[in-house]
Amino acid sequence: MLVLCDTEEEYAQLMTDYLQKQKDLPWVLRTYTDVQELLKEGLDAVTLLVVAESAYTEEFRQLAPSRLVVLNESGLMRWENLCYVDKYQKAEDVLRYLLEIYMEIADNPLPRLQKNCKTVFIGNYSPVHRSMQTSMALTLSQLLAKDHATLYLNFEHYAGLPELVPDTQTHDIADLLFFLESDQEKFRLRLQTMIKHIGQLDYVPPMKSGQNLLTVTAAEWLGFFQKIEELGEYEYVVLDLSECMQGLFQILRLCRRIFTVTREDRIAQSKLLQYEQLLSLCEYEDVLEKTKRLSLCHIRRLPEELEQLTKGDLAKLARGLIEEI
Repeated sequence: MLVLCDTEEEYAQLMTDYLQKQKDLPWVLRTYTDVQELLKEGLDAVTLLVVAESAYTEEFRQLAPSRLVVLNESGLMRWENLCYVDKYQKAEDVLRYLLEIYMEIADNPLPRLQKNCKTVFIGNYSPVHRSMQTSMALTLSQLLAKDHATLYLNFEHYAGLPELVPDTQTHDIADLLFFLESDQEKFRLRLQTMIKHIGQLDYVPPMKSGQNLLTVTAAEWLGFFQKIEELGEYEYVVLDLSECMQGLFQILRLCRRIFTVTREDRIAQSKLLQYEQLLSLCEYEDVLEKTKRLSLCHIRRLPEELEQLTKGDLAKLARGLIEEI
């Protein structure tokens, strides 16, 4: 049970509405705007008791929650042995901190949910660089996310987009791989704490250091994707791939559909030919069969904002690909 107590009724209602819209949270939620009502009710088995700083009183300790969390309003940590979360930040960031606090005390945080959601992996890879692969992958992902639960993952050495690249304090795919290795039972909650959003699309920030991509084995990547599939949370996972990854051909084989963006010049065509010959030589003809070549030479200009990629010629092309899928 998570109990939220805040005498600021508007905040309490907005936060409650936000939390209730989130899928698969590990708590039953109870909200109070009257301190005395909560204390009088004397709830049992409270996992997280989240109280606004202005509403806090030492009497809350008698409820004996597993963790007592103060929504900090003043910036001061006025009481010892409590957890503090900044109240005035994005609701998704408040939730992220609450999940992190919860994972410190959870022995078996959540049973696996049995869902009928079959995850489809869509690969985006081209040996031809500067071909608008990431723009294509992001456009496709955002359009899919309008009607389907979709996750976008970028594995380029340099993602190149400030909206995607995390700051030094933000967890990224490297951290998620570490948590998968060290604590598989909490993987789903770890993933929830790292998810960012572009509109309705979920994504995990790409690795801050592309060098880390080189050290992950093919088996680790495949285990990572299998774990995501086992969660049953996403209908589509769009992979923005690069040759920095060990086991690239095995990852491409995992995908139902692969889009290879190329250019029309001689060097680009030669690179593509060499790549396709290597796939055949290594007996990955099935990857070639699932691959669709795309030329975006007619796309002259892309919008500055990522959310605007869902409009224009590139979006029109992506909608046609979605129909094929």
